[in-house]
Amino acid sequence: QVHLVESGGGLVQAGGSLRLSCVASGTVFSINVMGWYRQAPGKQRELVAAITSGGSTNAADSVKGRFTISRDNAKNTVFLQMNSLKPEDTAVYYCNAQIKLPNDGPTLPYWGQGTQVTVSS
Repeated sequence: QVHLVESGGGLVQAGGSLRLSCVASGTVFSINVMGWYRQAPGKQRELVAAITSGGSTNAADSVKGRFTISRDNAKNTVFLQMNSLKPEDTAVYYCNAQIKLPNDGPTLPYWGQGTQVTVSS
């Protein structure tokens, strides 16, 4: 089975930084897009940033210039460096990956369990 395990969330003051990590464990053939989403209370889940296996990235306008997504393909890991955090960044952050299973298996979306990020003013 494949699992995405996130780490790095926590409580930080406005203007501070946090670094989220997400590793895909289990047997995978390849991982295409990896990304981070977030969901604040009472709001829909939204894309924060995504990165392809080739390194192409995109990010929500609200985080451009503050958040940076990167990945280590050899370790099946994606990172989200969050700087200049604002109270409105408070949310549960979820890792997502499009994973192709071995033995000519399908490509399926996987989600992590979520990690809480709280930014105090």
